[in-house]
Amino acid sequence: MPAKANPKKNLSAIKKARQAVKRNLRNKSVLSSVKTAIKKVETGLDSGNREKAGNALISAVSALNKAASKGVMHKNTVSRSISRLSKRVNALPAAGAV
Repeated sequence: MPAKANPKKNLSAIKKARQAVKRNLRNKSVLSSVKTAIKKVETGLDSGNREKAGNALISAVSALNKAASKGVMHKNTVSRSISRLSKRVNALPAAGAV
């Protein structure tokens, strides 16, 4: 098995490969921001701070929806992630109830 693929010969394949590299970088950036947003929500959940987790959830939902609209993530995957995060944030006791 060769370590590197043979260079493309026809123009459409060369262009497609060039586009794939750009798309890969863009998708990687979007996914990275989504993962960071989700980690911030989980940090808020671990600390037990509902206000912090709630604010982080808002930005995470926005990042997830942007990823779905750009086609980086499937809309049902995004929906499921938002639902699970929301459920966990809502399960935390309110700040005044503690």
